[in-house]
Amino acid sequence: MLVKGIHHVGLYVKNMEKSLTFYTETLGGKVIDTFPMGNTGKDINMVELTPGNVVELLPLLNNEASTNLPWAHIALLTDDIHALQEKILAGGGTADGEIKEKDSMFHSFLLGPEGESIELYQVK
Repeated sequence: MLVKGIHHVGLYVKNMEKSLTFYTETLGGKVIDTFPMGNTGKDINMVELTPGNVVELLPLLNNEASTNLPWAHIALLTDDIHALQEKILAGGGTADGEIKEKDSMFHSFLLGPEGESIELYQVK
């Protein structure tokens, strides 16, 4: 078997409507698929941020603990880190630090509407 890349990153969310608004309106993604989460009565949403880069939004069920589980962060590649950070902050995200410069890149961490860690990454 040959790994061709990462298809998507899954993210548990408490508020699907708020998360969909953030990932579509704030970040400019597009819902490419919605399907039932088993027989729970809740839907899973696949949001494509750019071609081939997908975030899967999974609803937390009533009896599940609210946690980020084993995921660390999602890193978004950008060509204008300052503009994207401003857009995320205006769209309900919060800063988790300042934009840092390293030899070959700039990066910063923010929190999305569910408290998820989002890294912004710009190659110099």
